[in-house]
Amino acid sequence: MSPPAGAPLRSAEIAALLEAAMTTLRAELGALPERVVAWHPAAGAWCAKEVVGHLIEAERRGFAGRIRAILAAPASPALQTWDQDEVARARGDCARPMAALLDELAALRRDSATLVRGLGDGDLARGGQHPKVGFLAVGDILQEWVHHDRNHTRQALANVQAFVWPAMGAAQKFSAA
Repeated sequence: MSPPAGAPLRSAEIAALLEAAMTTLRAELGALPERVVAWHPAAGAWCAKEVVGHLIEAERRGFAGRIRAILAAPASPALQTWDQDEVARARGDCARPMAALLDELAALRRDSATLVRGLGDGDLARGGQHPKVGFLAVGDILQEWVHHDRNHTRQALANVQAFVWPAMGAAQKFSAA
């Protein structure tokens, strides 16, 4: 019998999923021309490059960064928030080459997968105090990381779908609701 939905993934499984997400992003977004990955589907919406920039910052500040802060502290540390839209504006990722963004994320992701693989059961219960959500355990962060990666991968791929939609002509009828 399989475990119920919501059963936590183990650290080694999460590390493998972090690497798989990177492989997917590099294969999909790395294959696209710059005009597609720099395209904004709507005013104020992120282009695919900005999605990758967000994943970079989330890795540093939110996921691996918070886990490292928790593991380095003797007790439950105060965790920091960050303004994702302001950071995205300051990064200027839309003007950067996608290959450079993917390389930056890949380097972080290799370190993150190593970090996650090294977590013991005792580490998963350790946590810190987040000003918006309260106590945040390492185990919670790991599960969210998997969800977050897939959410933003879906966002970047939806941008590509929206980009090609007008050029589909009559073939749109295959996908129309």
